[in-house]
Amino acid sequence: MLIHPTVERLRALGLTAMADTLIELQNNPEAAEMPHPDWLGLLVDREVTSRDNRRLVRRLSNAKLRQAAAIENVDYRAARGLDRSLFQNLATCQWIREHNHLVIVGPTGTGKSSLACALGNRACRDGFSVLYKRVPRLFADLAQARGEGRLARLIAALERINLLILDDWGPEPLTIDQRRDLLEIVDDRYDKGSLLITSQVPVSQWHDVIADPTLGDAILDRIIHNAHRIELKGDSLRRRADDRTKA
Repeated sequence: MLIHPTVERLRALGLTAMADTLIELQNNPEAAEMPHPDWLGLLVDREVTSRDNRRLVRRLSNAKLRQAAAIENVDYRAARGLDRSLFQNLATCQWIREHNHLVIVGPTGTGKSSLACALGNRACRDGFSVLYKRVPRLFADLAQARGEGRLARLIAALERINLLILDDWGPEPLTIDQRRDLLEIVDDRYDKGSLLITSQVPVSQWHDVIADPTLGDAILDRIIHNAHRIELKGDSLRRRADDRTKA
């Protein structure tokens, strides 16, 4: 059977995986014994898998995660107070489906960014759009957008993200523009999207970072009201790794 015209039509339709699989089956003598419905099922499965993989690669690329971390590689043995049961529950991404938030606080080097990126990776794999931003870079982007007259467009783009990761919140007090921008972002995401915030600053001191009692109440009420918390402790994991290397 000549399959070349069919292969070309499949490629023209953008069904590349189906075309490749059809050639593979045609060149496999054992496939000749397969019923035609099985051929069709395999062709469709390969195309679906290929498209899912391409979408995942695109989501991971757009997420711009700082670290290539995954939940399967999280170290629960390190003495940093990480609740394994809580983290594994968060890894189901149900909190993102429910538009809840997550706050990870702890000293420098306890793995906050790594945990955030691992959950961001998991969210991408579960089909959610994710964007990672260090807070100083986010505010720099917002300031630039304001100067170029595209602030509203940038904030609207952030609103469409399912999970927005804000890494390294604080400790410098926010400016007037930063407070207003943050309130806009947080308010847009209320009951529509999730935030994951990491910080060295305890939540009890976040009012001092916002540096405005009224806006501080408005911002924190929208974040903390439906937020899960991971509070890490202990010495820097990097320092402990260096000590072990030197020993």
